[in-house]
This record gives sequence, structure tokens and C-alpha cells, in this order.
Amino acid sequence: MIEAGLKGKKSTIVTDELTADRIGSGLVKVYATPMMVALMEETCNESVSPYLNDGECTVGTRIEINHTAATPVGMRVTCESELQSVDGRQLTFIVKAYDNAGEIGNGVHERFIVKRERFEEKAESRALSQKEETVCKV
Repeated sequence: MIEAGLKGKKSTIVTDELTADRIGSGLVKVYATPMMVALMEETCNESVSPYLNDGECTVGTRIEINHTAATPVGMRVTCESELQSVDGRQLTFIVKAYDNAGEIGNGVHERFIVKRERFEEKAESRALSQKEETVCKV
């Protein structure tokens, strides 16, 4: 059972591939904000995955973060998450990221528990309806 208080932790080393100038989110060679967000999502997702039922997974639905310090290539970045609340299928996490020098980001992240197969089918039907609409307009 998933309960508030569940914690997660995940680390990465900042490489050239994770910098703002490389992924297009800026011109500087420091850890990119979108990569920090991805680390935060991964940390939250992995912290609850062992507690899900067969066929379930979580999907991110909201993230509100502050990126407060720059991290250069070569430093380790660690994210810690704590599940703050569980409201049915909605999970709300507090996230913090830091490097060796201190905190670099913090925020709130929401995820929803979904049935994976059903979720993917719904997404695919959305794509099919768009194709059909395009064909009809021609």
C-alpha cells in the first residue's frame, strides 16, 4: 500500500549531454533545468513503483519547481523525494535536488496511478482520431 512518508533518492553525474547548451534549453554549459525535472520525476516514480499492483504505473501530471543554483559538468546531482499525500490515485511529492555544494532545486510533483494498458490505448485512440480528422478535412 502506498502511504505518505515514502521516500526516494536517485543520483546522476552531470555530463555534457545533460547541459542546457546541449539540449537547447539555454546557452550555458551547466546542468539543464529539464534534466533536473526528469531526475525529479524518475525519483518519484521509482519510489512508488514497487508498491503498485500488476498492470499499474504512474504518470506525471504536474510539476512546480525552482532551479536555484547552477551545477557544472562533472558534479553529482542527487534528488530526494517524499510522498506528501495520497488522494485516491493522486500522489503529491515534495522534491529537492542538490549537488556537492548544496541545494540546486526544489518543488512539488504530482503523479497519478493508472492502468498502463488502458492509458496507452486511450493515448493511441487520441492519435487515431487526429489522423481520421485530418483525412476527413482533405
